[in-house]
Amino acid sequence: MKRAMTLFLIALVTIFLPAATAHCRSNQDAFAAAESTAGSEPSLARTALLSGLKSPWDLAFTPDGAMLFTEKCRGLSVRLADGSIRRLFGTAGSAVVANDFFCQGQSGMLGVAVDPEFTANRFLYVYMLSNLDNPANRVVRLTVDTGYTTVSARKDIVADIAYKKTFNFWGGAGTHSGGRLRFSPVDGFLYVTTGDNHDGPLPQDLTRLGGKTLRIDRSGKAAPGNRTPAGGDPRIFTFGHRNVQGIAFHPGTGQPFACEHGPRHSDEVTPLVAGGNGGWDPQPEAGVTCVSNYCGYTSTKRDGTPTPMTDLARFPEALRPAWTNKGISEGMGSCVFLSGAQWQAWDGRLAVGFLRGGRIEILQIDAAGMTTNTVTIAGIPKERMRSLVQGPDSALYVATDTGEIWRLAASPQP
Repeated sequence: MKRAMTLFLIALVTIFLPAATAHCRSNQDAFAAAESTAGSEPSLARTALLSGLKSPWDLAFTPDGAMLFTEKCRGLSVRLADGSIRRLFGTAGSAVVANDFFCQGQSGMLGVAVDPEFTANRFLYVYMLSNLDNPANRVVRLTVDTGYTTVSARKDIVADIAYKKTFNFWGGAGTHSGGRLRFSPVDGFLYVTTGDNHDGPLPQDLTRLGGKTLRIDRSGKAAPGNRTPAGGDPRIFTFGHRNVQGIAFHPGTGQPFACEHGPRHSDEVTPLVAGGNGGWDPQPEAGVTCVSNYCGYTSTKRDGTPTPMTDLARFPEALRPAWTNKGISEGMGSCVFLSGAQWQAWDGRLAVGFLRGGRIEILQIDAAGMTTNTVTIAGIPKERMRSLVQGPDSALYVATDTGEIWRLAASPQP
């Protein structure tokens, strides 16, 4: 009887399992096909809009389509819709010459941003190196006229961002200044990224502005809700950073993500939270000696372990990175979230530019803020990608260290 029942069960499995498997495979194939159709990667067309620029550093668009751009050692310019270019602010030849402006090393005229209320107030903002009083990096607000012929009403809204004044063993003056400016589309405040200046104690020093992200209003005052730890400068939003050169806002949540240039390892993309510590602390522990008190390229620890970008042993509550570039450093720079149906599978993903890496990486980030997949944009020249900005036409605009500004337009794959 048992043998008969066993044979009967085997027969049933033999008959129905292939049919069930085929049905399952059919559903999986249909789902995969639908996912492939809905989630295809876009085809990109690259156009070089400008060339022959001198170290272009950042881009920003006004609501009427004018493209502002900075050149590190020249200043701020604008490209109008007809293709003409006007120099607005900076060195000789600009509509307004800033006699205090100078460039040195990695510092100069860096970030640029457009006020969310630009149509009403015509405000622009630049991050620049100034020798007024004590040389420092500053955030300067300007007002541009309706014809984009000149700027006026300069107001230095932040005048005390740390600047590396002299050469040391780790590099020249002007190193690690950060310099990106971006307004949040959600809270409307201005976020400012700064660098550690090869100064070991600076990133964890809450009384100074280097190695931080700042969150301020259009007058330079601390934004409410920064949750700066007790005793710290209230303009500080997060601290414990090395050299943040990119900041972008998640299109779904509005959360800011920092894109940070690492040492000889671990470039990092990190979701930021008010009052958070990025975990970078290049000052030596007790019993360890480093040149200029900076162990950023060596080790802060007695066992010689390379100084981590996010030191969870020292700071267990530090902000966790969403991505570490496979534990290597290739000069992570600017970043922007892509938005729009034309980006297809990349809609809502983070585009990250690399300097030494010479590429743009597309990151898929999950609801927890962690990266689940990456893809490199193919078919574009290998250049040092200095700035990434999505324009009002939804195209991706890229400034490169070779002096070009590109337009990357997305369209469906043929």
